[in-house]
Amino acid sequence: MKVLKLHHYTLAFVGTLMFGLSGCTDAGSEPTAAKPAAKEADKHEHPTEGPHHGHLVELGKEEFHAELVHDKSVITIYLLDSAAKAAVAIDAKNLVINLKHDGKPEQFELAASPDAGDAEGKSSRFTIDNAELAEHLEHADSEARLSVTINGNPYSASLAHSHDEHEHNHDH
Repeated sequence: MKVLKLHHYTLAFVGTLMFGLSGCTDAGSEPTAAKPAAKEADKHEHPTEGPHHGHLVELGKEEFHAELVHDKSVITIYLLDSAAKAAVAIDAKNLVINLKHDGKPEQFELAASPDAGDAEGKSSRFTIDNAELAEHLEHADSEARLSVTINGNPYSASLAHSHDEHEHNHDH
């Protein structure tokens, strides 16, 4: 009987080992097959322009976006969600654009100008009427950075200018 018990335990051990190894093999092959799907799931479309047809700027690790829209004097920044589609209203009274041009730093405050859908006391739109700032935003030798605090977290992003973005008509 002792031989039979030993044989029984051996068979159970070998069976468990084989089952475990076959499980590992199958599990090991699943992640390999799942990795391309996971990579494709991580890919998402990046809009080329914002809902107001302006230049998009990532804030943080795409936690939020800012959309820059301007003409010859009025500059507007819209705050948007991570998909750059929905407005994000914050309780700030202004945003700041830090500009460096001709070797000189200059700072501009864009005042809150609540959009129609913004909750009372909050704004997703900020504006300034300043022809000098608008002109400097067009110059490649100017460096502009947006600074904003959203939900207690500070964000800063470059407002790099690209002439290619302005070759189409903004009057949609």
